[in-house]
Amino acid sequence: MTATYTFDIFSSLDGYSSHTGDWGGYWGKQGPEFLERRVALYGEKQRMVFGATTFRENIAMLSSGAVEIEALDPWVGLLKNLPATIVSTTLREPLAWPDATIVSGDAVDVVAKLKEESDVPLRSHGSLAMNRALMAAGLVDRVQVTIFPALTGETGAARTFEGAADFDLELIESRTLDGHTQELVYRPTRHHSR
Repeated sequence: MTATYTFDIFSSLDGYSSHTGDWGGYWGKQGPEFLERRVALYGEKQRMVFGATTFRENIAMLSSGAVEIEALDPWVGLLKNLPATIVSTTLREPLAWPDATIVSGDAVDVVAKLKEESDVPLRSHGSLAMNRALMAAGLVDRVQVTIFPALTGETGAARTFEGAADFDLELIESRTLDGHTQELVYRPTRHHSR
């Protein structure tokens, strides 16, 4: 049995996964339904998969006021306590993560092997470049995009799908959170010209 791999990402409506402005986390649009949904998602048994850059960013965020972050966003505490595989040739153990394993090599090979061997679903939050490569290789089963109601044309950073291949997306789940935030889950299929 092959484990399901979900690429989980936050985005502004105009396709940026972060910003350089004064919006705050989640573009200042988080609400109780969004936070409850994240707790439910990250309370499930699963294995996280990170590229080195996103893992470093998570460690930096969690070590600079981790108590405050986890108190405000309980799902972040759940995330940190999930087992994680970090695809990296530069990081070295020990890591400031309770159950993390570094695997050196090409992300496509590492995740293909994980999908075959894992007895729990796989999820990656962030790791844009890695997940675009995994999508191109056909290893991403679900793309979960949480779209916050904000346009960040002046302050947007990190275009979520910039440089990605062409994909057809089949909508398999959708929900509105707090009356304004959309969570959309798609099954991606590589688009081939006719």
